[in-house]
Amino acid sequence: MVSTTVHLLRHGEVHNPGRVLYGRIAGYHLSERGHEMARTVATALSGQGRDVVAVIASPLQRAQETAAPIAAAFKLTTGTDDRLVEAGNRFEGTTIGAKPWQLLHPRWWPLLRNPRTPSWGEAYREQADRMQAAVDDARRAHAGHEVVLVSHQLPIWVTRLAYENKKLWHDPRKRQCTLCSLTSLHFDDDELVGIEYSEPAGHLAASLSKGAWSVK
Repeated sequence: MVSTTVHLLRHGEVHNPGRVLYGRIAGYHLSERGHEMARTVATALSGQGRDVVAVIASPLQRAQETAAPIAAAFKLTTGTDDRLVEAGNRFEGTTIGAKPWQLLHPRWWPLLRNPRTPSWGEAYREQADRMQAAVDDARRAHAGHEVVLVSHQLPIWVTRLAYENKKLWHDPRKRQCTLCSLTSLHFDDDELVGIEYSEPAGHLAASLSKGAWSVK
């Protein structure tokens, strides 16, 4: 039996003084605290003597910057996988996240017709499928070791829900995936045997959530 761990790491805090829903927009980079978060995760993983043999990130700048110190700590080069990218969102570029009352304007109503899909962006199922495909490829390529995949909150959260055989539609306020948190998927051969959640940079995050362990 071969034991493999794939860590899904959310990127660190982003410099976003305008509080824009930046989604896949290029040019959004880590804040100073975001860089500190990434360095903290790198120190935590390397200090624990983890057997990390690959670091692969979403193509977006904030994910690449989060991956860099972790790859450096293990003397690796950061890989890129487009399947780890942020969810597509038709509210991208707006400030609706910070000012939700804007949704009262009729122009946005057609996008809200089905929150279970969701109708305003990439389907939850599509996100989970592409993320799980990336996890499977990383697991097979580096069987018996640990891999860090740097992605984004929503894709990571729906991937966890999918592995736990839960419905993908959810309350965004209840996501357990804070900045620079690790959602660690533990496999024995091809079987998922556990999901571990941790926050090595939690003391730097704006909001904290409790860790958890669950078994498939």
